[in-house]
Amino acid sequence: MVIRVRVIPNASENDVVGRIGSTVRLKVAAPAIDGKANLELCRFLAEFFQVRPRMVKIVRGEKGREKTVEIEGRTEEELRSVMEAIP
Repeated sequence: MVIRVRVIPNASENDVVGRIGSTVRLKVAAPAIDGKANLELCRFLAEFFQVRPRMVKIVRGEKGREKTVEIEGRTEEELRSVMEAIP
């Protein structure tokens, strides 16, 4: 499954803020320095979708706030049900 995310780095904790259209807004508790926010984003999404961290890959937007992320390791239906729970 491929999702679009908008990342807010340097937050006090990791959190799903909500959704704007098809883009999921997320806070990550890491600065946007040396790829730390990207690593934390992948770790957080893996935990959120209950997959292994290596199953989450940033496919576009590594240097920007808007990213395209590919998530594997579960069926499309399972991932969609998790996505639908996001307000």
